Amino acid sequence: MTRISILDHDRCQPKKCNYMCIEYCPGVRMEEDTITIDPKTKKPIMSEELCSGCGICTNRCPFHAISIINLPEALEDPIHRYGQNQFELFGLPTIREGSVVGLLGPNGIGKSTIIRILSGELKPNLGNYEDEISWDDIISYFKGNQLQKYFQNISEGNLKAVHKPQMVDLLPKFVKGKVEGLLNSVDQRNKLDSVTHALELDSIMGREIANLSGGELQRVAIAAAVLRDADFYYFDEPTSWLDVRQRLNAVQVIRELADEGKSILVIEHDLAALDAISDYVHILYGQPGGYGVVSQMRGVRVGINTYIGGYLREENVRFRKQAIEFQVRPPSAAVDAEVLAEYSALEKSYDGFKLGVDEGQVQHDEIITAFGPNGIGKTTFAKMLAGVEKPDTGKIQKKVKISYKPQYLVSDYSGTVQEFLYTTAPNYGTNIFKTEIMKPFLLEELLEKKMDELSGGELQRLSVAISLSQDADIYLFDEPTAFLDVEQRLRAARAIRRVTESRNAAAIIVDHDIVFIDYISSRAMVFTGEPGVEGHSTSPMDLRSAMNRFLSEVGITFRRDKETRRPRVNKKDSYLDREQKEKGEYYYLKS
Repeated sequence: MTRISILDHDRCQPKKCNYMCIEYCPGVRMEEDTITIDPKTKKPIMSEELCSGCGICTNRCPFHAISIINLPEALEDPIHRYGQNQFELFGLPTIREGSVVGLLGPNGIGKSTIIRILSGELKPNLGNYEDEISWDDIISYFKGNQLQKYFQNISEGNLKAVHKPQMVDLLPKFVKGKVEGLLNSVDQRNKLDSVTHALELDSIMGREIANLSGGELQRVAIAAAVLRDADFYYFDEPTSWLDVRQRLNAVQVIRELADEGKSILVIEHDLAALDAISDYVHILYGQPGGYGVVSQMRGVRVGINTYIGGYLREENVRFRKQAIEFQVRPPSAAVDAEVLAEYSALEKSYDGFKLGVDEGQVQHDEIITAFGPNGIGKTTFAKMLAGVEKPDTGKIQKKVKISYKPQYLVSDYSGTVQEFLYTTAPNYGTNIFKTEIMKPFLLEELLEKKMDELSGGELQRLSVAISLSQDADIYLFDEPTAFLDVEQRLRAARAIRRVTESRNAAAIIVDHDIVFIDYISSRAMVFTGEPGVEGHSTSPMDLRSAMNRFLSEVGITFRRDKETRRPRVNKKDSYLDREQKEKGEYYYLKS
């Protein structure tokens, strides 16, 4: 069995531990160079050839910076390795003309590395990180494979690729001016009017890019990629910050590229959006930060269901202990549940915008989701309930303690995550914190990281965890799934439900991921109106009624997958789409 050793350089702190990995290594005690010290970085270097795999260094390291990983025997030579004791990628996806291929897997498993390789930004080193690999070597490696011609075209400069990056919030740092100027400058396919209309950008064409919201930046980035003329298009998480309708609009625009014969690769964590956009799927498995393996190509339905099941039958690999289970919650008869909080009809007005909220109640042990278009007042409602904003009319009648996680995460704290937890999490260090919060959100791996160095997903996990650690009656989360992968979203859902039920509390969640909403909701609130002008929210109601009300306005229907019971988007004007609309069942047909 092949073995690799991974060192997390951010967490490794030899000055504090005095090289405990070297001190306790049996190989070093036998005077072998199993672990040595890099003269430049002063970090340990672990020899994978001499390592016996005993695991003593991983257990002794006080900062959990070392991983000794036994790889499956079936793995062949890697496609790329970043360096000694660093991440290793095995395999690349298949590229098909006129098709959208999706990549599905956890963060840190190599998806962005794949896009960088295929877009020509990163030259694959075939595992040889010490020597320069020639294009002839790479082309020869893929001889007889579809990728042979692909890399030959890249090496000769005959292939043009467009890459829509993940972190669209960084766009204002690199692009100045107005939206109209940017999109006009990249419109190589003469489709400016149709693309901007489909992505609902007409109203912001005269706006400065620096003044756009996250969702607006995402749509502008998608438009800028689609308008360019290329052979291959790569989209890294194109639906982040978008509401349900905007996600389906983005799906339509990207699908039209495939209809024109273009090749498209998409990384997406919203399973409903991935299902709607992709023709095929590659599942990535392995150990985040250690190694990633690209599975064989599957049809989109089979691929997503295989991912939910956690078992790759053809490869004989189980990458998750248990399958993800979705439950259909039919409307239940009204019961006299214990009321935790209640509010009268609320109104709040700003310059040019007005929000009205119907009176409602929040019950113990329930999770209420709130969904609707962006700019419709969901965050305003959350702030009124949290006491951050005061309503113009109406009031929160039963005062409760609220723990609030805002939509946009900003941290100016300069210390480590562990230091931050000491000051913000009241029960940090207790067994309850370790079980209910530390473990599901994988915070242990972040403890030694600086707060200002956290990625978007890491900061999101930390923010949700800190909110849950507070002593509160209601836990209020504004878009807690942004930047999280599928596994992290579902772990967060289970943690939120477990904490609210164990504390006899409740949670209110504002989000756009239909699969996440379906997985976690007890009841739901629907926000409707004209974005940026007027919004209105219903009282909490059963999930199916809420979804039917919302989706009927959007004009989208969902069905249940027969195998996994997960929500799936029906293709517009398909037989099921027409049938469900005729029956008024936009979410799923009655069993």
